[in-house]
Amino acid sequence: MTLSVDRPLLYPDSDGQPMADNTRQFQWIVLIKENLEWIFADDPQVFIAGDLLWYPTEGNPKIRVAPDVLVVFGRPKGDRGSYKQWEEDNIPPQVVFEILSPGNTLQEMLKKQQFYDRHGVEEYYIYDPDGHDLAGLQRIDGTLTAIEAVENWTSPRLGIRFEFTPEALTLYSPDGERFLTTIELGTARQAAQAEAEAERERADTAEAQLQTERQRAERLAAQLRALGVEPEE
Repeated sequence: MTLSVDRPLLYPDSDGQPMADNTRQFQWIVLIKENLEWIFADDPQVFIAGDLLWYPTEGNPKIRVAPDVLVVFGRPKGDRGSYKQWEEDNIPPQVVFEILSPGNTLQEMLKKQQFYDRHGVEEYYIYDPDGHDLAGLQRIDGTLTAIEAVENWTSPRLGIRFEFTPEALTLYSPDGERFLTTIELGTARQAAQAEAEAERERADTAEAQLQTERQRAERLAAQLRALGVEPEE
């Protein structure tokens, strides 16, 4: 008699697909993911990831998808090999982004839309940087519905604004600052550090000057006392 052995189901951390098919697609994924990380850096209960497999249903590892960027409110930051929803208080990603590449097919994107609709995504944004086309969907009455005026749309969940013109797509953070590339973020950080250092130097110089004035005043007072004159306070 052959004994059956229950083996634990495997939920792979990779689907074997590349994160991006070209440099432009990768740059957009990084731009969105890193700026969202910056915006929500002080909120420990916002988890953001890029190209992370999301398993919504325990017991069926074949049901999965890897959004280019996903955002989950109500889950702690931290490293994960994949996002297993049943281990995350059953909270699905509320916002997902897909950046298209020439390799994406209409059938593939329709399947993703159906997946996101079925599993509770509230906002779904798709951008084609090659064709310069932007689309967005928002959950209304339980169904993901196309956003008609996405050209100047502000995400209810993220607070970010999409400015879409025939020339470019520009994203703005809730404080009105434009999304910056990694190089721009690094340059801005260096500038801020330089300004902070300059401010410290100015403060040190002012303190040194004040100390010099105090010492001069003390010497003058000592000289007056030597002459029998009590200096005024």
